[in-house]
Amino acid sequence: MLASLSELHESWAWVAIISNGLAGVWALSAHKLTPLRTRALWWYTGIAQFTIFVQVAFGVAMVNKQKLEFPAFHAFYGFVAIMAVAIIYSYRLQLKSRVYLLYGFGGLFLMGLGIRAMLVGQA
Repeated sequence: MLASLSELHESWAWVAIISNGLAGVWALSAHKLTPLRTRALWWYTGIAQFTIFVQVAFGVAMVNKQKLEFPAFHAFYGFVAIMAVAIIYSYRLQLKSRVYLLYGFGGLFLMGLGIRAMLVGQA
């Protein structure tokens, strides 16, 4: 079970990175192309952002069960990603006229945080 939790954490990282990147590209495209502004975009974005919480939970569980020390800044990027989701969500009403840009660049930022966490984690 312990090795599989580690493998799950590694594999799920790709789910979180790719899903948030795709959500960001979709939202940026929806800023210019009105037909892409569908309810499915918001469902997909919410699910993509939820994958970050799942990824952090896998990491915390792995560290607690295996008593591992994680590389410097690896966990930092995971928790920054959670905070970024909260900040993006909190600005949605203030940036209502630019909400697609907010979620587009936000999704790409979350993707970048995931990539950075993965690279730091390999060190």
